[in-house]
Amino acid sequence: MQVFFEIQALQTYLNKERLQAKTIGFVPTMGALHEGHLSLIQTAKSQNDITVCSIFVNPTQFNNPDDLAVYPRTLEADCQLLEQVQCDVVFAPSAAEMYPSLPNIKFNFGILETVMEGKFRPGHFNGVGIVVAKLFNIVQPTKAYFGQKDLQQCAVINCLVRDLSFSLDLVICPTQREQDGLAMSSRNRNLSTEQRALAPAIYKALQQASQQLRTQPAQVVKKAIDDYFASTDGIELEYFEISDFETLLPVEELSEGKTALCIAAYLGKTRLIDNVII
Repeated sequence: MQVFFEIQALQTYLNKERLQAKTIGFVPTMGALHEGHLSLIQTAKSQNDITVCSIFVNPTQFNNPDDLAVYPRTLEADCQLLEQVQCDVVFAPSAAEMYPSLPNIKFNFGILETVMEGKFRPGHFNGVGIVVAKLFNIVQPTKAYFGQKDLQQCAVINCLVRDLSFSLDLVICPTQREQDGLAMSSRNRNLSTEQRALAPAIYKALQQASQQLRTQPAQVVKKAIDDYFASTDGIELEYFEISDFETLLPVEELSEGKTALCIAAYLGKTRLIDNVII
């Protein structure tokens, strides 16, 4: 496994591989890897000649400095996991390497900036757009892989690929879950033992809502979820939305295969998100 810390060295290596007509699968991450990330690597390996994983905690997408400060950084352990699944290349740049100067460019993703993550994390998707565009330009992958857990991020990146005409295929892979249903996330390791025991309630709420929505109006279901968390000590609901799968705009009724149930909640200072597609 090759590990690169500098853009030029990575590009020199990949250009040589590209001259041999090799396809490149790319999995961008912020590290603190878990089985969900590794499943993306394995999917990329099955569909490409070379798989690249980037590990970079991107400061421009954090609108909360405390969140950035506590975000886990575990490069050595991450590389060991990537070796186990036979990842070919790791790109782990410093912030100075990625941002020799602060970017002046601004992205606006329209309606996606006003709902759910966009509403509660202003500026977040501008930071996501900048770093992903930079990584796509640096790696120039054939295919790029993202997890459905970050559904709104997937919609933003799809917009980025379409509007900037990136020559790559975007592959969205199913959310990987723990045995009790909790969506795998790097943030899970910040949970205390008590919080970890409570966390599966987030997925249970999504399951409950998906069943209720088949027979009850959206507003009734939303109130039921609000009441569910109001009676659950230790979890603070930030939002629960019933949305169109593609636009993420709120909907009032179920459309089979096109309705997304999206949720964000706090357990102490740890913020978790999840979603299901009905």
